[in-house]
Amino acid sequence: MRILTLIRQVLDAEETVHIRSGEIDLNGSKLVVDTMDEYGVEQALRIRDSGVDVEVVALAVGPERNQEALRTVLSMGADRAIHVMTELALDPIPLSKVAAQIAQQERIDLIFCGGQQSDWDSHALGAATAERLQLPQVTWVSALEVHGQTLTGRHDVDDGSEMFSVQLPAVITTQQGLGEPRYPTVPNIIRAKKKELRIETLDQFHVDLKLNVLGAAVQAKARLHKILDGKDAPAAAAELVELLRNEARVIP
Repeated sequence: MRILTLIRQVLDAEETVHIRSGEIDLNGSKLVVDTMDEYGVEQALRIRDSGVDVEVVALAVGPERNQEALRTVLSMGADRAIHVMTELALDPIPLSKVAAQIAQQERIDLIFCGGQQSDWDSHALGAATAERLQLPQVTWVSALEVHGQTLTGRHDVDDGSEMFSVQLPAVITTQQGLGEPRYPTVPNIIRAKKKELRIETLDQFHVDLKLNVLGAAVQAKARLHKILDGKDAPAAAAELVELLRNEARVIP
C-alpha cells in the first residue's frame, strides 16, 4: 500500500501575524506543519506500524521553506517526500489538481488530508482532490483501521459520530482525536537527512491560477471594556450570560 499525506506549512498558533505593505510577512516568524495535517501523517505511520506493508509519501506545495516542514515529517517517519515548488498563492482548487496528479503518478492507495487548513480556514482540499480522482471521501475521521483493501472507522457528524466502511483507494480528512502526532527522535532526524526529497516545478501540472491576492489585513475588534461587579456573584453571572448572548453573540 502507498499512502500520500498532504501537508501545509503554516504560522505557529502562538505567533502574531505581521502585515507589511499589504502582504503577510512571515520573515522571522515560527512556521510549523499544520496540526490537522500532522494527524494524517501520524495515522499513516500507525498503519505501517501495525504490520501493513506501507510506503508513506509526504507532499507539500509552496515556497522553498516548505522543505523544512517536509524534513519534519520525514523525521516523524515518512519514507520520502515530494516538494512542488512555487511562490504563487494557490487556493484549494488548483492545489487539488497538483495533489491528484501526484497521486496518479505515484499510484497512491490512500490520501490523508487535514480536515481544515488553518491558513485558509477551508475544508475544500480533501473534497476537491477526491472529486478530481473520482474517489470516495470520508471527512472528520476520528478512528481508523485497515483490513486488506477496506477501511473501517468512525467519523464525526452533527449529532455525534458514525461508523463507516470504505474500499480503497480513498481520501480521508483527519482531525484531533485520530491519534496524537509523535515527536521526531534524534535518530530519526539524522535518518531524515538521507531520505529522498524530490523537487518538482509547478508548471508541469498545468494548473489554472484564478486566485489573485490583492491585499491582507488583520481583523481588529474593538474592546468594550465592561467590568462586572463581583460582589454579587449570581447577579454578575447572569449579567455575563446576557452580555455573551446579546452583545458578543457567542452563545445561543
